[in-house]
Amino acid sequence: MTQVDWYFDVISPFAYLASQRLDTLPAHVTLRPVPVLFAGLLGHWHTKGPAEIPPMRRFTFRHIAWLARRDGIPLQYPPHHPFNPLRLLRLAVLLDDVAAIQRLFRFVWAEGRSADDAVAWAELTGELGIADADARIAASEVKQQVRSNTELAIDRGVFGVPTFVVDGELFWGYDAIPFLVDYLDDAAALRKEILEPADALPEGQGRPGARE
Repeated sequence: MTQVDWYFDVISPFAYLASQRLDTLPAHVTLRPVPVLFAGLLGHWHTKGPAEIPPMRRFTFRHIAWLARRDGIPLQYPPHHPFNPLRLLRLAVLLDDVAAIQRLFRFVWAEGRSADDAVAWAELTGELGIADADARIAASEVKQQVRSNTELAIDRGVFGVPTFVVDGELFWGYDAIPFLVDYLDDAAALRKEILEPADALPEGQGRPGARE
């Protein structure tokens, strides 16, 4: 079996789409779900999320709708975006199960519901069999796990979600899933033909102040 680490945040609609296509990964893959705080990644790398740049936000949600229609994935936007994903990320830590985490994504992006809605939250946690959910996600070790996951992701070079990591190689984004599948099929060939030549491209002149 080959372990693939799946870094995600439920705030990302691209991570939602990817979560609903995990069945396209080869049968020999063991997927390890790793919930991270996307905002923490953005803060570390000094970048902005798509929803923070108005023209990009507009395009992103149009693109998500088109991708969902193209790929037959149900889509219903949450009440607002961005939103605070921490309750769901901490719940994902408790669940530590791919199928249950896929359910969390559908709660937000297929049903358009919010963890801030007390009724919706109670229904979700009841369905998942998580008794005393509010108390359990408030435990210091659960909160720390999300922080630790995010720190580890940064240490591994993860800069966005979703990101799949195998053999130290990063595959970022919904559209990188076929790339990942090709790598899992023949890593040696892909390294020689694609990865190593791409890595050898010299870095040229950057924007003034971009590294300050």
